[in-house]
Amino acid sequence: MAALRSVLFILLATLWTAVYSFVCMAVAILPYPIRYKVTTVWGMGVIFLARWVVGIRYNIIGRENLPPSGTGAIVLAKHQSAWETIYLMFGLRNPLCFVFKRELLWIPFFGWGIGLLRMVAINRKAGQDAFTQMITQARSRLDAGVWMILFPEGTRSAVGKVGNYKSGGARMSVALDTPIIPIAHNAGECWPKFSWIKKPGVITLSIGPLIHPNGREAAVVHEEMKDWIEGEMLRLPKAN
Repeated sequence: MAALRSVLFILLATLWTAVYSFVCMAVAILPYPIRYKVTTVWGMGVIFLARWVVGIRYNIIGRENLPPSGTGAIVLAKHQSAWETIYLMFGLRNPLCFVFKRELLWIPFFGWGIGLLRMVAINRKAGQDAFTQMITQARSRLDAGVWMILFPEGTRSAVGKVGNYKSGGARMSVALDTPIIPIAHNAGECWPKFSWIKKPGVITLSIGPLIHPNGREAAVVHEEMKDWIEGEMLRLPKAN
């Protein structure tokens, strides 16, 4: 049954993505706030399909830790699946600017849509130049009230595993004197990294207290962020 539901979900989500990409293109000439809101409807649709076709529900805790909308913040989240990438686009109720590898822009429909949202696409092979470029663009986005978002593990980690946390998010926090919103979740239990079969259950997404740089070294801020996320991962209930 899970396999059949997963196939149906994939088919419907693919069709929804292809159709809605044309809606995104149609609003490309409109102001950024409108483009962003229109584009996030795509994500709402995918999460809706996951809920009613596969049975993937979710519970959000710690929303009171979020800073006021429009103030500067950097979201650093656990990365286990595609679910959190899609949900966070609209679930935090503030426009987000993802930092991602530029190759994602080449994906038909999906890449075209995110290309309209002023995201930061970097060339990972550029080293320090990529970080400098990221900081310059991040400062502009934060000044406009958009929150930056990065997945410090870089790639999705399997359930129960700790990925290799990169320090770019903490370095950005220190360089721009901007607080971090740490996020832990167990989405990988329902939307596994290495399987196309989605499993029903309740994803718990936990938003932690803000981590302020306060003039500290990036390495110290980085460890505080990592310790909170991985500590919270151990406290989250099972999704299924």
